Amino acid sequence: MGKPDTRSIDREIRQTTRKLEAVRRGEMWPLNGAERRAVLGALAGGSYRVLRGKSAARQENRLESVSEQAVTRLTAEITALHMERQRIVREYAADKAAKKASRWW
Repeated sequence: MGKPDTRSIDREIRQTTRKLEAVRRGEMWPLNGAERRAVLGALAGGSYRVLRGKSAARQENRLESVSEQAVTRLTAEITALHMERQRIVREYAADKAAKKASRWW
C-alpha cells in the first residue's frame, strides 16, 4: 500500500487559501455572486452619496461586512477541507492496520 490519495483535497485547500488571501487584499474575483452584487451596490450607493456631498459611512460599513462574510465563508471551507483530508488519512491508516492485523504470522 502506498500513501493515501489526498492530492485533490490538497489542491482545493491551496486554491481556497489563495482565495482567502485575495479577499483579505480586497480583490473581487474570489467573491460569489451575492457578495459581488452587495459590493457593487455599496460602491454605487457610496459614490452617489459622495457625489452629492454626503457621508458614505453606511456603504463603507457594508463593504467591510461583505469582506468579513467572505473571509468567514472561506475559512469555514478551509476547515471543512482539512477535516475531510484528516478523515481520508484516518481511513487509510485504519485499513492499513486492519490489513496488517489480518496476517497469520
